[in-house]
Amino acid sequence: MTVAVLIPVKAFAEAKHRLAPALGAAERAALARDMATHVVQSSAPLPVAVVCDDSDVRDWAVSVGAEVIWRPGTGLNGAVRSGVDHLRDAGYNRVIVAHGDLPLAGPLISLGDWPGITLVPDRREDGTNVIALPSDCSFEFSYGRGSFARHLAEAQRLGHSLRILRDPALGLDIDLPADLNELAVRA
Repeated sequence: MTVAVLIPVKAFAEAKHRLAPALGAAERAALARDMATHVVQSSAPLPVAVVCDDSDVRDWAVSVGAEVIWRPGTGLNGAVRSGVDHLRDAGYNRVIVAHGDLPLAGPLISLGDWPGITLVPDRREDGTNVIALPSDCSFEFSYGRGSFARHLAEAQRLGHSLRILRDPALGLDIDLPADLNELAVRA
């Protein structure tokens, strides 16, 4: 079984606006870049592809050894779907879609061994931080608020075996100032 990691990355300069009460624009951009770098490192030894539509992100992805899947104007859901399809066409049987704002992510390789669909919700069980799935699966991605419930329903609709992994490290994504506080407590 061949497994790859797909990381959708938004323009660093436009990332993490909800952290504005706690961090300035340059700090938010640096944090987004640092967290995405950490997720790439946590993907080793698996191959990594970054799906993006920003030239600075593209240059960063190349600098960290990731393949770039350039998808301008597709939005997050379309970019992820297109990225999974690209990796399927490249010969990968499974794809681990991991968001780039997981500062405590550990090795992601273990998520590639389940034959069905693995969902990793955020710590609030609202969003979906990681999805591992067969690359030929017709899964409809639906990120945004409430995505975990939608992704759970989609996995059930498809009838694949399903694993929900409530992992404290992968469950911490950084979206709000309270998440920075939680990160400080855990670090």
